[in-house]
Amino acid sequence: MELVVATKNKKKLKEIRDIWKNLGLEVSSLADYPRAPRIIENGKTFKENAVKKAVKTARFTGKLTLGEDSGLCVEALKGRPGVYSSRFSGRNKSDPQNNLKVLRLLGDLPPAKRKAYYICAVALADQDGVVGVVEGRCDGRIGFQPKGTSGFGYDPLFIIPEYNKTFAQLGERIKHKMSHRFHALEKAKKIIEKYIEGKKSG
Repeated sequence: MELVVATKNKKKLKEIRDIWKNLGLEVSSLADYPRAPRIIENGKTFKENAVKKAVKTARFTGKLTLGEDSGLCVEALKGRPGVYSSRFSGRNKSDPQNNLKVLRLLGDLPPAKRKAYYICAVALADQDGVVGVVEGRCDGRIGFQPKGTSGFGYDPLFIIPEYNKTFAQLGERIKHKMSHRFHALEKAKKIIEKYIEGKKSG
């Protein structure tokens, strides 16, 4: 069965493929559907954006679709950047610029006040509508400077306390077993397995 991931983010797609490599799905993305409708991420929550991506893309492709939205929430910044994580630094957004803005806003706050968490919402839909929506979370804290070269987004800032290293330092092998996306996809896996069984018996 083909699963369309409603994203053009190659790094995000690779992460999903890596985590679900044993599921036996043919995973494609919006890069394979250049005429797919543009999706404006104007939801107030990660779940709203994920559902919008999944439903709109599923209607266009006629196939089971995964919509995903994720981001960083920093407690001292009242949950920002939140749903604006990918475009936090404005029009000329980039991962380094987004990271620098977070560091600038936190200033010299001590580690105890730099608590943060990643959230990932995953929605599954087919041409008939939403199949299921789940969410995953990973807690950590924000460092004082970017460290590491692996991953993307805020990974160079996001420290996992038990390792005292950032996701970007820990690398994909460890990240993919504990990240917000991993937790969300583990829940979504059960929904997909049930969906596939239903299609077989139907």
